Order: sequence, then structure tokens, then C-alpha cells
Amino acid sequence: MDKFAFLIHPIEIDDVYRKYKLLKYLPEKVVEKIIELIPPSYVSHITNVKSESGEVEGWFIAVPLTSKQMMTLPEEKVIGKIIKAGKIAEKLGAKIIGLGAFTSVVGDAGITVAKNLNISVTTGNTYTVAAAFDATKEACRRLGKKFSDCEIAVVGANGSIGNICGQLAAREASKINLVGRDVIKLDQLKRSLMKSYPDLVVDATTSIKKGLDNADIIITVTSSIEDVIKSEYIKRGAIVCDVARPRDVSKAVQEKRRDVLVIEGGVIKVPDGVNFNFNFGFPEGYSYACMAETMILALEGKFENYSIGREIEINKVDEIRQLATKHGFTLAGLRSFERVINEKHIESILEAIDSGIEQQI
Repeated sequence: MDKFAFLIHPIEIDDVYRKYKLLKYLPEKVVEKIIELIPPSYVSHITNVKSESGEVEGWFIAVPLTSKQMMTLPEEKVIGKIIKAGKIAEKLGAKIIGLGAFTSVVGDAGITVAKNLNISVTTGNTYTVAAAFDATKEACRRLGKKFSDCEIAVVGANGSIGNICGQLAAREASKINLVGRDVIKLDQLKRSLMKSYPDLVVDATTSIKKGLDNADIIITVTSSIEDVIKSEYIKRGAIVCDVARPRDVSKAVQEKRRDVLVIEGGVIKVPDGVNFNFNFGFPEGYSYACMAETMILALEGKFENYSIGREIEINKVDEIRQLATKHGFTLAGLRSFERVINEKHIESILEAIDSGIEQQI
């Protein structure tokens, strides 16, 4: 039976306290120093991962660093810890390892990790982008919007992921606003999209505020270390899909704007019977898209460095969608700030939109 592994880590310091309860009585800086010293470790055995093509098994392996530590500690130290976790995966017999959450963001997005391991590596970013785009269309449906009628803003369009999001949107949208820092790159993408889709209206700007003025849908994928999507920039009833890590949208936007739906991507329904043997905050039978990509590639026997580095190929986005369908993985919901969005949340947004409420008092 082929095997895979997937790296996880505590998103916030509270996640550390849940496992090591006594640490919550210590100062946060002391706790951070302690967990820096904790080595990566095996967390759980992932079983019963089956499709018509066969069966695979895997493991969750923990890298004990918070998101904040991943982004602020010396890069070499963080990558070194990720590589050590990868060595555990090798010993367990995994043929491919998925880099979860911020382990896929640090440094060169998996390239150095792959060079130091004897197994394949993927960040899961290709299926993450595909699922995020599909989730955005699902969000439109749930708010009573038609994607093709919406004005779409892609923030961070200069980057590789933003470029792909622009290409995906261009297939169905009627108007797109490209937002980025590099005027030359923006103009190149604008010309390319207009050439491929003659009926598409494409604008480009370096001003986030201007780019979001009339946007019904905002897909944001910048590499900024600070939030860039301000609550006052967003029109009433808009959908914001934040694919960036670190996030482009702060929790303050969700708190201040009851009339705006902020999503991070899609919740993936895995094949029946998959047992993660670990609670990572999702209901049973569901996973993040990056986790799903690792399982899909293992089921397909596609043991190659699939999604590493900053570049994403649109043909791979199409391919991973097809492989997901083949192996029984489907979009099953939306998530926001690491939590699954329920129907009550959607109803509250619709009520706020209908009542004209824009900000909490």
C-alpha cells in the first residue's frame, strides 16, 4: 500500500495550550522559546483512504511552531525543522509529503525542503487555488449572485497565484479589475486576458481602494505581511476570498462588516470512511484542500514534486480538479478564519445586506 504524510502545526498559541495545558500559566514569550526546542513528531495515522483506484494510508506529522514563529524566526531554523519532519515521513515509508498551512509559505515554498528529502513534496497550493475559486462561486450561489454578472477584483495580480486567479476568472467573468504594484506586469496580464477573451472588460490599477470600489467579488493573494483589505474599501454584499498566507484580510473586517462574506477557501469532502484519527477543527469526513491534494496524488500514484515554488500552472489546476473528481473528493462548503461557515452565518449576512447594515456599532 502506498503511503503519504502531511505536516501540520499550531496556528496560534492557544493551539499549543490545548495540548500542553500547563504552559498557559507561563508568559507567551517563554512558551514560544519552549516549543522552539520541541522536535517534530508523529501525530496520527490516517487510514481507510480509498477510491476505485485503490487504497493508501498516511500520517499527520507536527512541526511545533506557531504561524507567527514560522514567519518571524530565522528562515533556516524553520526550514530545518520542516526538513526534520520530512525525515520522519521518510522513515514511515511515505512517498509524498504535503506541506500544511505556513510550512508551505516559508522560504521558497517547498523547493529547499524537496531538495533535502528523498520523497516527493507538494504544498497543496494547486488544489487550494482550484477549491478557493470553486468556493467563491459557491459563495455567490449562497448569496443569490451569479458569478458571470459580478465585477471581480484580483488583488495581487502581479504574482503567480494572482495571475492564475485572473485566468480562471476570465473564463467566466464579464469584468475584472487587476490590482497590483507593478504597472508593467499588470498591463501584460491585462493584454493577455483581453487577447484570449475579446468580450472581457479588464481594468488595471495600483490602487487597492480604486480596484475594490465596485467589486462584487474580491480574490486577494498578495505577499504582504500585513492585512491590505480594509473594511472601508469593500462594497455592501461583497464576497472576499482570501487565498493569501499571511492573510490579506484581518478578523476586524469580519467583525466590522456584517454585510460582507469573507472566505478563505473551500472545505473538501473526502471519500467515505477516511479516518484522520485527529481533530484539526473540521467535521468528520472533511479536510483542507491542501490535505486533499496530498491524498489525491497518493491515490493516483503521482509521486512527483507537484505544487512547489511560487509558480502555479493553470493546466495543473484543471488536472487536479479532474483527479479530485476521479478519486471522490468534492467541494462541500466554505471556511473562514480556519472555521467552517454554517448556514446561520450566511443568513446573518443576508439579513445585514437586506437591512442596509454595513458596520457593527
